[in-house]
Amino acid sequence: MEKLNFSVNTLFLFVLAFAGLYFASPFLIPLTLAAVLSMVFIRLCNYFESKGIGRAYASLICISLFVIAMGLIILLLSIQLGSLSENLDGMEKRIVGMLESLKSWVKETIGIKKSEQQKAIDEGTKGKSGGMILAFAAGLMGILVNTILVLVYMFLFLSMRGHIKKFLLKLVPKKENADTSEVIHQTGKVSQKYLSGLAAMIGVLWVMYGIGFSIVGVENAIFFAVLCGLLEIVPFIGNLTGTALTVLAVVAQGGDSKMIIGVLITYFLVQFIQTYILEPIIVGEQVNINPLFTIMAIVLGELVWGVAGMILAVPLLGMAKIVCDSYPHLQPYGFLIGPENPRQAKTSIVDYIKKLFGKG
Repeated sequence: MEKLNFSVNTLFLFVLAFAGLYFASPFLIPLTLAAVLSMVFIRLCNYFESKGIGRAYASLICISLFVIAMGLIILLLSIQLGSLSENLDGMEKRIVGMLESLKSWVKETIGIKKSEQQKAIDEGTKGKSGGMILAFAAGLMGILVNTILVLVYMFLFLSMRGHIKKFLLKLVPKKENADTSEVIHQTGKVSQKYLSGLAAMIGVLWVMYGIGFSIVGVENAIFFAVLCGLLEIVPFIGNLTGTALTVLAVVAQGGDSKMIIGVLITYFLVQFIQTYILEPIIVGEQVNINPLFTIMAIVLGELVWGVAGMILAVPLLGMAKIVCDSYPHLQPYGFLIGPENPRQAKTSIVDYIKKLFGKG
Protein backbone atom coordinates (compact mmCIF):
# COMPACT_ATOMS: atom_id res chain seq x y z
CA MET A 1 0.00 0.00 0.00
CA GLU A 2 2.85 2.32 0.83
CA LYS A 3 4.46 1.69 -2.57
CA LEU A 4 1.14 2.38 -4.31
CA ASN A 5 0.78 5.71 -2.49
CA PHE A 6 4.33 6.62 -3.44
CA SER A 7 3.64 5.80 -7.10
CA VAL A 8 0.45 7.88 -7.13
CA ASN A 9 2.23 10.80 -5.46
CA THR A 10 5.07 10.51 -7.95
CA LEU A 11 2.70 10.61 -10.93
CA PHE A 12 0.90 13.59 -9.42
CA LEU A 13 4.26 15.32 -9.01
CA PHE A 14 5.03 14.64 -12.68
CA VAL A 15 1.74 16.26 -13.73
CA LEU A 16 2.48 19.36 -11.65
CA ALA A 17 6.02 19.45 -13.02
CA PHE A 18 4.83 19.40 -16.64
CA ALA A 19 2.32 22.16 -15.89
CA GLY A 20 5.15 24.25 -14.45
CA LEU A 21 7.33 23.49 -17.47
CA TYR A 22 4.57 24.71 -19.80
CA PHE A 23 3.90 28.01 -18.08
CA ALA A 24 7.58 28.76 -17.42
CA SER A 25 8.70 27.82 -20.95
CA PRO A 26 9.99 31.32 -21.95
CA PHE A 27 12.46 31.14 -19.07
CA LEU A 28 13.22 27.41 -19.05
CA ILE A 29 13.72 26.71 -22.78
CA PRO A 30 16.93 28.74 -23.29
CA LEU A 31 18.19 27.69 -19.84
CA THR A 32 17.68 23.96 -20.50
CA LEU A 33 19.00 24.16 -24.05
CA ALA A 34 22.15 25.88 -22.76
CA ALA A 35 22.57 23.30 -19.99
CA VAL A 36 22.34 20.37 -22.43
CA LEU A 37 24.63 22.00 -25.01
CA SER A 38 27.20 22.97 -22.39
CA MET A 39 27.54 19.28 -21.43
CA VAL A 40 28.82 18.60 -24.95
CA PHE A 41 31.76 20.96 -24.41
CA ILE A 42 32.80 19.80 -20.92
CA ARG A 43 35.44 17.41 -22.25
CA LEU A 44 36.84 20.04 -24.64
CA CYS A 45 36.81 22.61 -21.85
CA ASN A 46 38.72 20.20 -19.60
CA TYR A 47 41.28 19.72 -22.38
CA PHE A 48 41.92 23.46 -22.65
CA GLU A 49 42.20 23.73 -18.88
CA SER A 50 44.74 20.90 -18.82
CA LYS A 51 46.89 23.04 -21.12
CA GLY A 52 47.03 25.78 -18.50
CA ILE A 53 44.19 27.94 -19.83
CA GLY A 54 41.90 29.41 -17.16
CA ARG A 55 38.38 28.03 -16.84
CA ALA A 56 36.73 31.28 -17.94
CA TYR A 57 38.94 31.59 -21.03
CA ALA A 58 38.50 27.88 -21.84
CA SER A 59 34.72 28.30 -21.63
CA LEU A 60 34.92 31.36 -23.87
CA ILE A 61 36.94 29.41 -26.47
CA CYS A 62 34.35 26.60 -26.48
CA ILE A 63 31.50 29.09 -26.97
CA SER A 64 33.43 30.78 -29.78
CA LEU A 65 33.93 27.44 -31.55
CA PHE A 66 30.20 26.72 -31.21
CA VAL A 67 29.30 30.13 -32.68
CA ILE A 68 31.75 29.62 -35.57
CA ALA A 69 30.26 26.19 -36.35
CA MET A 70 26.70 27.58 -36.33
CA GLY A 71 27.83 30.53 -38.44
CA LEU A 72 29.34 28.22 -41.07
CA ILE A 73 26.09 26.24 -41.28
CA ILE A 74 24.04 29.43 -41.65
CA LEU A 75 26.49 30.71 -44.28
CA LEU A 76 26.15 27.47 -46.25
CA LEU A 77 22.36 27.68 -46.11
CA SER A 78 22.47 31.36 -47.14
CA ILE A 79 24.63 30.60 -50.17
CA GLN A 80 22.26 27.81 -51.20
CA LEU A 81 19.23 30.03 -50.61
CA GLY A 82 20.81 32.63 -52.88
CA SER A 83 21.02 30.12 -55.72
CA LEU A 84 17.53 28.86 -54.87
CA SER A 85 16.10 32.38 -55.19
CA GLU A 86 17.19 32.45 -58.84
CA ASN A 87 14.68 29.69 -59.55
CA LEU A 88 11.82 31.21 -57.52
CA ASP A 89 10.17 32.84 -60.54
CA GLY A 90 9.94 29.53 -62.39
CA MET A 91 8.75 27.74 -59.25
CA GLU A 92 6.13 30.43 -58.67
CA LYS A 93 4.76 30.03 -62.20
CA ARG A 94 4.54 26.25 -61.76
CA ILE A 95 2.78 26.61 -58.41
CA VAL A 96 0.28 29.09 -59.93
CA GLY A 97 -0.33 26.62 -62.75
CA MET A 98 -0.88 23.81 -60.24
CA LEU A 99 -3.37 25.98 -58.31
CA GLU A 100 -5.24 26.75 -61.52
CA SER A 101 -5.42 23.05 -62.31
CA LEU A 102 -6.71 22.41 -58.79
CA LYS A 103 -9.39 25.08 -59.23
CA SER A 104 -10.46 23.50 -62.50
CA TRP A 105 -10.66 20.09 -60.84
CA VAL A 106 -12.79 21.54 -58.00
CA LYS A 107 -15.08 23.21 -60.54
CA GLU A 108 -15.57 19.99 -62.54
CA THR A 109 -15.90 17.73 -59.51
CA ILE A 110 -17.80 19.83 -56.96
CA GLY A 111 -19.24 22.53 -59.19
CA ILE A 112 -17.77 25.59 -57.43
CA LYS A 113 -16.85 28.32 -59.92
CA LYS A 114 -13.28 29.62 -60.06
CA SER A 115 -14.44 33.15 -59.20
CA GLU A 116 -16.14 31.87 -56.04
CA GLN A 117 -13.02 29.91 -55.06
CA GLN A 118 -10.82 32.99 -55.53
CA LYS A 119 -13.27 35.10 -53.54
CA ALA A 120 -13.11 32.63 -50.64
CA ILE A 121 -9.28 32.66 -50.78
CA ASP A 122 -9.19 36.47 -50.79
CA GLU A 123 -11.56 36.69 -47.83
CA GLY A 124 -9.50 34.14 -45.91
CA THR A 125 -6.24 36.06 -46.42
CA LYS A 126 -7.67 39.60 -46.22
CA GLY A 127 -6.00 41.73 -43.56
CA LYS A 128 -3.65 38.96 -42.48
CA SER A 129 -0.52 40.00 -44.38
CA GLY A 130 0.32 42.82 -41.98
CA GLY A 131 -0.21 40.58 -38.97
CA MET A 132 1.97 37.89 -40.52
CA ILE A 133 4.80 40.38 -41.06
CA LEU A 134 4.57 41.61 -37.46
CA ALA A 135 4.47 38.03 -36.15
CA PHE A 136 7.52 37.15 -38.25
CA ALA A 137 9.43 40.19 -36.99
CA ALA A 138 8.50 39.40 -33.38
CA GLY A 139 9.50 35.76 -33.84
CA LEU A 140 12.84 36.77 -35.38
CA MET A 141 13.54 39.14 -32.49
CA GLY A 142 12.62 36.41 -30.00
CA ILE A 143 15.02 33.96 -31.67
CA LEU A 144 17.82 36.55 -31.54
CA VAL A 145 17.25 37.28 -27.84
CA ASN A 146 17.02 33.58 -26.95
CA THR A 147 20.20 32.84 -28.93
CA ILE A 148 22.11 35.44 -26.93
CA LEU A 149 20.64 34.05 -23.70
CA VAL A 150 21.66 30.50 -24.63
CA LEU A 151 25.24 31.60 -25.33
CA VAL A 152 25.46 33.52 -22.06
CA TYR A 153 23.99 30.59 -20.10
CA MET A 154 26.37 28.15 -21.79
CA PHE A 155 29.38 30.25 -20.79
CA LEU A 156 28.16 30.50 -17.21
CA PHE A 157 27.35 26.78 -16.95
CA LEU A 158 30.81 25.85 -18.22
CA SER A 159 32.68 28.33 -16.05
CA MET A 160 30.61 27.52 -12.93
CA ARG A 161 30.17 23.76 -13.40
CA GLY A 162 32.31 22.92 -10.36
CA HIS A 163 30.23 25.21 -8.17
CA ILE A 164 26.98 23.72 -9.47
CA LYS A 165 28.22 20.16 -8.84
CA LYS A 166 29.16 21.04 -5.25
CA PHE A 167 25.66 22.46 -4.74
CA LEU A 168 24.07 19.23 -5.96
CA LEU A 169 26.29 17.17 -3.66
CA LYS A 170 25.27 19.33 -0.69
CA LEU A 171 21.63 18.34 -1.29
CA VAL A 172 22.34 14.74 -0.29
CA PRO A 173 23.95 13.18 2.81
CA LYS A 174 27.75 12.90 2.70
CA LYS A 175 27.61 9.10 2.63
CA GLU A 176 25.73 9.32 -0.68
CA ASN A 177 28.09 11.85 -2.28
CA ALA A 178 29.99 9.21 -4.24
CA ASP A 179 26.81 7.72 -5.72
CA THR A 180 25.38 11.15 -6.49
CA SER A 181 28.63 12.24 -8.12
CA GLU A 182 28.49 9.13 -10.35
CA VAL A 183 24.87 9.91 -11.32
CA ILE A 184 25.86 13.48 -12.25
CA HIS A 185 28.77 12.15 -14.30
CA GLN A 186 26.59 9.59 -16.13
CA THR A 187 23.81 12.08 -16.95
CA GLY A 188 26.33 14.51 -18.39
CA LYS A 189 27.98 11.69 -20.32
CA VAL A 190 24.66 10.67 -21.91
CA SER A 191 23.98 14.16 -23.24
CA GLN A 192 27.59 14.61 -24.32
CA LYS A 193 27.88 11.36 -26.28
CA TYR A 194 24.37 11.51 -27.73
CA LEU A 195 24.64 15.06 -29.07
CA SER A 196 28.22 14.72 -30.32
CA GLY A 197 27.28 11.44 -32.03
CA LEU A 198 24.18 13.07 -33.49
CA ALA A 199 26.28 15.94 -34.87
CA ALA A 200 28.65 13.48 -36.53
CA MET A 201 25.74 11.53 -37.99
CA ILE A 202 24.16 14.72 -39.40
CA GLY A 203 27.44 15.48 -41.17
CA VAL A 204 27.41 12.01 -42.79
CA LEU A 205 23.74 12.46 -43.74
CA TRP A 206 24.60 15.73 -45.52
CA VAL A 207 27.04 13.84 -47.72
CA MET A 208 24.67 10.95 -48.46
CA TYR A 209 21.63 13.14 -49.17
CA GLY A 210 23.76 15.50 -51.24
CA ILE A 211 25.07 12.65 -53.41
CA GLY A 212 21.62 11.05 -53.73
CA PHE A 213 19.75 14.25 -54.59
CA SER A 214 22.47 15.28 -57.07
CA ILE A 215 22.25 11.92 -58.87
CA VAL A 216 18.45 12.21 -59.02
CA GLY A 217 18.77 15.71 -60.50
CA VAL A 218 17.16 17.83 -57.75
CA GLU A 219 17.87 21.53 -58.20
CA ASN A 220 19.79 23.03 -55.24
CA ALA A 221 20.49 19.50 -54.00
CA ILE A 222 22.99 20.72 -51.38
CA PHE A 223 20.39 22.98 -49.74
CA PHE A 224 17.86 20.17 -49.37
CA ALA A 225 20.58 17.76 -48.21
CA VAL A 226 21.61 20.18 -45.45
CA LEU A 227 17.94 20.75 -44.56
CA CYS A 228 17.19 17.02 -44.29
CA GLY A 229 20.31 16.49 -42.20
CA LEU A 230 19.54 19.32 -39.78
CA LEU A 231 15.97 18.14 -39.31
CA GLU A 232 17.40 14.83 -38.08
CA ILE A 233 17.74 16.46 -34.63
CA VAL A 234 14.03 15.65 -34.24
CA PRO A 235 13.85 11.81 -34.33
CA PHE A 236 11.28 10.10 -36.60
CA ILE A 237 9.54 13.36 -37.55
CA GLY A 238 12.49 15.39 -38.85
CA ASN A 239 13.58 13.09 -41.66
CA LEU A 240 9.99 12.66 -42.89
CA THR A 241 9.49 16.44 -42.87
CA GLY A 242 12.73 17.06 -44.78
CA THR A 243 11.89 14.47 -47.42
CA ALA A 244 8.33 15.80 -47.81
CA LEU A 245 9.69 19.35 -48.34
CA THR A 246 12.15 18.02 -50.92
CA VAL A 247 9.37 16.20 -52.79
CA LEU A 248 7.23 19.36 -52.78
CA ALA A 249 10.17 21.39 -54.08
CA VAL A 250 10.73 18.84 -56.87
CA VAL A 251 7.06 19.12 -57.86
CA ALA A 252 7.28 22.93 -57.80
CA GLN A 253 10.45 22.74 -59.93
CA GLY A 254 8.54 20.76 -62.55
CA GLY A 255 10.15 17.42 -61.77
CA ASP A 256 8.59 14.31 -63.22
CA SER A 257 7.48 11.16 -61.46
CA LYS A 258 10.90 9.54 -61.98
CA MET A 259 12.58 12.32 -60.03
CA ILE A 260 10.04 12.02 -57.19
CA ILE A 261 10.59 8.26 -57.05
CA GLY A 262 14.34 8.91 -57.04
CA VAL A 263 14.00 11.23 -54.02
CA LEU A 264 11.95 8.60 -52.17
CA ILE A 265 14.46 5.87 -53.02
CA THR A 266 17.25 8.12 -51.71
CA TYR A 267 15.29 8.67 -48.51
CA PHE A 268 14.69 4.95 -47.88
CA LEU A 269 18.28 4.04 -48.76
CA VAL A 270 19.69 6.71 -46.42
CA GLN A 271 17.32 5.62 -43.65
CA PHE A 272 18.44 2.00 -44.07
CA ILE A 273 22.12 2.97 -43.83
CA GLN A 274 21.39 5.30 -40.91
CA THR A 275 19.42 2.73 -38.92
CA TYR A 276 21.62 -0.33 -39.41
CA ILE A 277 25.09 1.20 -39.82
CA LEU A 278 25.37 4.82 -38.67
CA GLU A 279 23.36 4.71 -35.44
CA PRO A 280 25.06 1.59 -34.00
CA ILE A 281 28.54 2.89 -34.91
CA ILE A 282 28.27 6.66 -34.32
CA VAL A 283 25.41 7.20 -31.85
CA GLY A 284 25.14 3.73 -30.30
CA GLU A 285 22.79 3.19 -27.36
CA GLN A 286 23.75 6.23 -25.31
CA VAL A 287 20.07 7.07 -24.79
CA ASN A 288 18.79 3.67 -23.74
CA ILE A 289 15.01 4.13 -24.06
CA ASN A 290 12.41 2.17 -26.01
CA PRO A 291 10.70 3.53 -29.18
CA LEU A 292 7.30 3.93 -27.48
CA PHE A 293 8.59 6.38 -24.89
CA THR A 294 10.84 8.06 -27.44
CA ILE A 295 7.80 8.99 -29.53
CA MET A 296 5.76 9.89 -26.43
CA ALA A 297 8.58 12.14 -25.20
CA ILE A 298 8.77 13.92 -28.58
CA VAL A 299 5.00 14.48 -28.70
CA LEU A 300 4.88 15.67 -25.10
CA GLY A 301 7.94 17.86 -25.66
CA GLU A 302 6.20 19.55 -28.59
CA LEU A 303 3.07 20.16 -26.52
CA VAL A 304 5.05 21.68 -23.65
CA TRP A 305 7.93 23.52 -25.37
CA GLY A 306 7.22 23.36 -29.10
CA VAL A 307 10.12 22.63 -31.45
CA ALA A 308 12.67 23.09 -28.65
CA GLY A 309 10.85 20.43 -26.65
CA MET A 310 11.03 17.98 -29.56
CA ILE A 311 14.79 18.54 -29.83
CA LEU A 312 15.45 18.24 -26.09
CA ALA A 313 13.00 15.40 -25.38
CA VAL A 314 15.29 12.44 -26.15
CA PRO A 315 18.47 13.53 -24.27
CA LEU A 316 16.42 14.75 -21.29
CA LEU A 317 14.51 11.46 -21.11
CA GLY A 318 17.81 9.57 -21.31
CA MET A 319 19.16 11.58 -18.36
CA ALA A 320 15.92 11.05 -16.44
CA LYS A 321 16.27 7.29 -16.95
CA ILE A 322 19.73 7.31 -15.37
CA VAL A 323 18.36 9.17 -12.35
CA CYS A 324 15.47 6.69 -12.07
CA ASP A 325 17.81 3.70 -12.32
CA SER A 326 19.97 5.08 -9.51
CA TYR A 327 17.24 5.29 -6.83
CA PRO A 328 15.24 2.23 -5.69
CA HIS A 329 11.88 4.01 -5.49
CA LEU A 330 12.22 5.27 -9.07
CA GLN A 331 13.67 2.12 -10.63
CA PRO A 332 10.26 0.86 -11.90
CA TYR A 333 9.97 4.03 -14.02
CA GLY A 334 13.50 3.51 -15.34
CA PHE A 335 12.56 -0.06 -16.26
CA LEU A 336 9.37 1.12 -17.98
CA ILE A 337 11.04 3.65 -20.28
CA GLY A 338 14.05 1.39 -20.96
CA PRO A 339 14.37 -1.16 -23.79
CA GLU A 340 12.40 -4.38 -23.60
CA ASN A 341 15.61 -6.43 -23.78
CA PRO A 342 18.27 -4.23 -22.15
CA ARG A 343 21.00 -6.87 -22.51
CA GLN A 344 20.37 -7.35 -26.20
CA ALA A 345 22.71 -5.12 -28.20
CA LYS A 346 21.39 -3.25 -31.18
CA THR A 347 21.96 -5.39 -34.26
CA SER A 348 23.70 -3.79 -37.22
CA ILE A 349 25.20 -4.95 -40.49
CA VAL A 350 28.60 -4.52 -38.84
CA ASP A 351 27.55 -7.09 -36.20
CA TYR A 352 26.58 -9.56 -38.92
CA ILE A 353 29.95 -9.06 -40.65
CA LYS A 354 31.80 -9.62 -37.36
CA LYS A 355 29.80 -12.81 -36.73
CA LEU A 356 30.45 -13.95 -40.29
CA PHE A 357 34.20 -13.74 -39.77
CA GLY A 358 34.00 -15.19 -36.27
CA LYS A 359 34.69 -11.91 -34.42
CA GLY A 360 31.26 -11.64 -32.78
